[in-house]
Amino acid sequence: MARSGASLADIEDVYTRRGRDFYRVALARTRNASLAQEVVQEGFARAIRARGGFRATGSLEAWIGRCVLNAAADALARERRTGDTADAFVGSFDDEPPDVDVRRALCELPPRQRDALFLRFYLDFDYGTIADTLGIEVGTVSATLHAARNALARALQEVPR
Repeated sequence: MARSGASLADIEDVYTRRGRDFYRVALARTRNASLAQEVVQEGFARAIRARGGFRATGSLEAWIGRCVLNAAADALARERRTGDTADAFVGSFDDEPPDVDVRRALCELPPRQRDALFLRFYLDFDYGTIADTLGIEVGTVSATLHAARNALARALQEVPR
């Protein structure tokens, strides 16, 4: 029989080991450093408040990942409602940092593709864990990542001289 609920110690352990990685995902999702910090705090707070509802059918990290992504979506929706949409991720394009083209291309991806990429490359989640986090099938994860990589390759293709 699967254990139900997550202990506070287990959630704290995930935060200690992976908090920076979750911050990177939140930063990539929100494109705002201070908002990303708030999102991670809120995501983990949600996990702590709802820890009794964790069913252990997937990994605790995936469940917390969903809490953080949901907190990011809520924060972004709140910003859209209030009109406060600072975009530190892309930043000012006046100074053209070396990765500005990558940042622009990532911003153009649909949210699910971005989330799948961030979970794969920032949290090193396997396809099954990404599927658990996003609430989709493993085959959909594969197709989503493939589409994201193709879109980035097209967007970042060098222009012939």
